[in-house]
Amino acid sequence: MDAASHHLTRVISHGMGADPVISDWPALTSAEVARVLRHYPGVGQPLRLEWHSPRPFSAACVMQTESGPIIVKRHHVRVRDVAALGEEHRFAAHLQEKGLPVSCALATASGATALADDYWTYEVFALAAGVDLYREALSWTPFHSCAHAWSAGQMLSRLHQAAAGYEAPARAARPLVASFTIFSQQDPVDPLQAYIAQRPAIADYLEARPWRGEVAQHLLPWHAALKPYLDEFVPLWTHNDWHASNLLWSDASPQAQVQTVLDFGLCDRTTALHDLATAIERNIVEWLAIPQRDEQLVHLDLLDALLDGYAAQSPLSARQLRALAALLPLVHAEFALAELDYFHGVTQSAINASLAYDAYFLGHAAWFHSAEGQRLLAHLHQRADALEQR
Repeated sequence: MDAASHHLTRVISHGMGADPVISDWPALTSAEVARVLRHYPGVGQPLRLEWHSPRPFSAACVMQTESGPIIVKRHHVRVRDVAALGEEHRFAAHLQEKGLPVSCALATASGATALADDYWTYEVFALAAGVDLYREALSWTPFHSCAHAWSAGQMLSRLHQAAAGYEAPARAARPLVASFTIFSQQDPVDPLQAYIAQRPAIADYLEARPWRGEVAQHLLPWHAALKPYLDEFVPLWTHNDWHASNLLWSDASPQAQVQTVLDFGLCDRTTALHDLATAIERNIVEWLAIPQRDEQLVHLDLLDALLDGYAAQSPLSARQLRALAALLPLVHAEFALAELDYFHGVTQSAINASLAYDAYFLGHAAWFHSAEGQRLLAHLHQRADALEQR
């Protein structure tokens, strides 16, 4: 991290656990936002800075302007450069063209949707339609209601339908991208080694770890169970961070429907089932509660609602449900490595790097052997059984 960033104002941010922390990145200032907005002639004069986002991997704020409220988001260039944001913005623009209600980046006077300034990269959005009902919700916290889960499932299916035909190549190696290049292969060992070799920070961290043995113990048995289903995983550009907090809602009631889809920061070419498994992993399991309790961590009513909403738009076969169950213990593994790349290589946090490797990369897979993990997987197989008996 650059020395200059240590002398700027911090805000309270979501950490990697349940407790808030001081943000890694300095808060955006009114003067900084005004400087950025000079490149966006349609926005008008900034009036007042109204809110700082608590999300941990970048800095973002809402600024009231003459044209209405806008969101300014700032990334360190080692996390997102202009080219990387372009990958995200083009996918969102494609979805918007296909009729999906998404939030798309505004363009500068020169037509660019991202702006480089020193070691920062900026993107700017109009405040999208809908209630930010989960604005303060941590990742890995459940939906408030089954109606929310159903609507989120249906909208995810709509996104997958809209993404069909978008043929951009998979994204380049960079931190904090949720790819699916390792466990999607018949033999994941070589792809895993290639993934590490492309990311020197991960290679450096793993030098001190017996990682080959740990992968063989914790991950490869799950991959053996996934292998028979690999033909179900058809490449598709996907969102990869389908949590309730990345959706805007029609109102604040338990019956609210998804109105707008936000935040394509983790998007990449994965598969529809991988994206659906990520949605289950993000919204159905209370990972952050595990230190306090070991039961009632899985919300099967919300899982059913999410899958019912998805299937109402895109029916799921029994075999696809079994493929989902086989993938779930591995679905977070590759993004956990991307987080390790970020924490060891960019923010240089030994605590968070260890969390990414031990708790996420290895620990999430191991949790699926627990009673709660097995209950979740068994429920998916029961749904598959019920479909086959119809």
